[in-house]
Amino acid sequence: MHADVVVVGLGAFGSAALWRLAARGLNVVGVERQAIGHAFGSSHGTTRLFRVACMEHPGLTAIARKSLELWTALGEQTGETYVRQTGSLNVGGPTSRPVKGAQLAAAGGAPTMDLTHEELKAKYPQYNLEPGEVAVWDPGAGICYAERTVKAQVAEAERLGATVYPHTMVTAIEAGAEKVTVRTPTIEIEADQVVVCGGAWLRNLVPGLPLEPRRTPLFWFQAMDPDSEAFRLSNFPSFIWEFADGRGLWGHGSDEGFGVKLGLDGGRAETGFDADDLDRYIRPLDDIAELASAVHRAFPGLDPAPVKAIPCMVTDSPDGQFLVGRYDDRVLIGGGDSGHGFKHCAGIGELLAQATTKETPYTDVSFIDPQRF
Repeated sequence: MHADVVVVGLGAFGSAALWRLAARGLNVVGVERQAIGHAFGSSHGTTRLFRVACMEHPGLTAIARKSLELWTALGEQTGETYVRQTGSLNVGGPTSRPVKGAQLAAAGGAPTMDLTHEELKAKYPQYNLEPGEVAVWDPGAGICYAERTVKAQVAEAERLGATVYPHTMVTAIEAGAEKVTVRTPTIEIEADQVVVCGGAWLRNLVPGLPLEPRRTPLFWFQAMDPDSEAFRLSNFPSFIWEFADGRGLWGHGSDEGFGVKLGLDGGRAETGFDADDLDRYIRPLDDIAELASAVHRAFPGLDPAPVKAIPCMVTDSPDGQFLVGRYDDRVLIGGGDSGHGFKHCAGIGELLAQATTKETPYTDVSFIDPQRF
């Protein structure tokens, strides 16, 4: 089989790349080892945070905006919602990473509003704040829907002419001077270029990349008072909160179809494993105890015992930024999500399509160039 481009891995980044390549009329084939929208990698868990004032790098604001633009247009076509802009809080001390990072993004053009300690406490009494903690409000932020978005991006790519092979494991990618060959147990595809978006498996598919998978279970909670509206999404929007000790929490409120979602930053990190060997059991002492303690301290109105949990993986790069773009003459890569990738995936898919077709990128990509390593 021959194609112009093969996309390997159809999670968040890969499904977006497939969609944006198909939108250009290319003969594109997508290969995914699991079902579309599966729960075995890094692109599941019902929701993800969406932010415009991105503390990780000011250059991410343009990518978040491109994602919002593309998802809004797709939603108008499909009748689905992929982003809910409920706003988001970056909480911590005045010099904490969430607060300073959001302020830096604001200086680069992201609209935000600073909240004093007193304003934050009055507007969001759910927070058990320490003295001096403040926030930056990001009005364009909110949540995005994980599995729904991946499935929609693949479906739109297929509508535009892409061919998709789910439940098909790539066993080898062989890039030569004239072509690239993608091998699976059931089909062999020859193409001019390949875009590899393997998530935690990316370093296996493209050896030598400085990427490290990290086990990151996802957890959902409920209010102590089942009749309380305090932790509904409308009253408890998405947030990132850094404590004085460097640890922190992130999450958002509940709504129809999902509970209060919270995660721990800066806690025990489990790395040093291969993605195929991820421990998919939830361990109360190792996985829950530290998070439950943080939830109990931060939000007294929440039951600190989670009601639901599922394992997930983050794939870290050395500097916490993505690896997106051309790796060599025939291979492009998209990965290294570093725990903040989903909100950017449509914009990253557009960048990968632009790099594949050698178009001028819509924003500066030097900080996510794979060649920086």
